[in-house]
Amino acid sequence: MKSHAYTATTKWTGNLGQGTANYRAYDRNHEIIVEGKPALLGSADAAFLGASDRWNPEDTLLGAISACHMLWFLHVASEAGWIVQSYLDSATAEMQMNRDGSGQFVSAVLRPEVEISAGDPTLSDSLHHKAHEMCFIARSLNFDVICQASVVSKA
Repeated sequence: MKSHAYTATTKWTGNLGQGTANYRAYDRNHEIIVEGKPALLGSADAAFLGASDRWNPEDTLLGAISACHMLWFLHVASEAGWIVQSYLDSATAEMQMNRDGSGQFVSAVLRPEVEISAGDPTLSDSLHHKAHEMCFIARSLNFDVICQASVVSKA
């Protein structure tokens, strides 16, 4: 079976001089480095003492779900004879917190708005369903990803 390997280096950059002496003594800032690409500047969500101007793991997870779905959708749409002119997804996700302070995602909702210049717009739901089934990221999750798509035909 064929496989693909990925590597990333995560480097904490938030030592303010005391290391992790206490919960508020350090920044959550870090860099995610993939060779040959710009570093992704990350932190925790601001709700967890992170920097609001940096990517947090929750943002990047939702972005990965949305981007993976889009890439598979463009593939299956082109195979179905659609000519996609634009694609915009306003995705959201919900994370629930547990009593012990841990949390987990419980759902994500994709809301792609697709404009096509050719193709049968009634195929929208089936194409999004197929894209969801093929999406590497969605297949790896343990929570629901819902797709509420709309399509505009400019044919």
